[in-house]
Amino acid sequence: MKVSVLASGSSGNCFYVENEESAVLIDAGISAKQIVERLGMIKKNPEKIKGIFITHEHSDHIKGVDVFARNFNIPVFATKKTAKKCFLCSNQELVHLIKNNEVVDLGEMKVESFSKSHTAIDPVSYNVFNGKKVSIITDLGYSCRNVLENVSDSDFLCLESNHDIRMLDDGPYPFYLKKWIKSDKGHLSNMQAGLCVLEHASSKLKNVVLSHISKTNNTPLLALTTFSGLVKERSDLTPRICVSNREIPTSLLKV
Repeated sequence: MKVSVLASGSSGNCFYVENEESAVLIDAGISAKQIVERLGMIKKNPEKIKGIFITHEHSDHIKGVDVFARNFNIPVFATKKTAKKCFLCSNQELVHLIKNNEVVDLGEMKVESFSKSHTAIDPVSYNVFNGKKVSIITDLGYSCRNVLENVSDSDFLCLESNHDIRMLDDGPYPFYLKKWIKSDKGHLSNMQAGLCVLEHASSKLKNVVLSHISKTNNTPLLALTTFSGLVKERSDLTPRICVSNREIPTSLLKV
């Protein structure tokens, strides 16, 4: 398998995972035009995509779903509560309801949902399997048991590293927003992300892409430095670590 983070952050999230025959998107929170453009930047064709899997109903995760799904006749997968909470696609035949912990079989590629803690009606994250395991885990207030269990046997991890605590505390956001971001329903800090992997990942974890980096309360360098400084405490844990970008996709990273 190969993975590219097409976009990640409060302005839009979209993750691309492929094997030789097919591909999936986890979220489509940028416009359909941007999705096509960014796929082109990694030399990939939208026709290869066999499913769009929605984590939750916030606009930065569903913005491009309707147009992209209809234009390329791609099925959209979401939990029943999420699908009822928001508008996903005007072609309802393309919308498929799934349950937490359900596995969707797309041939050699399988996609599994699991619940997490975030301010949404029924938030989930996803694992993608094809011999190895890719876990896409963003938008969570803390590393609950489901998250820890899935981090513990992942080969490739896209993990939220949203904010630096000091930057958030000293920054311009109002108190109520700072309080929510730091809550169990908000977003994971650099320190929380690093401790999650340090304490629970296995030595088979070979890639980590730090994602959903705050533009106001974090920097890519700070996220990378904090995370790397924690993870290096384990000599058996030596993943390649990089940071996703809001504006351009990452390169295709091999699992």
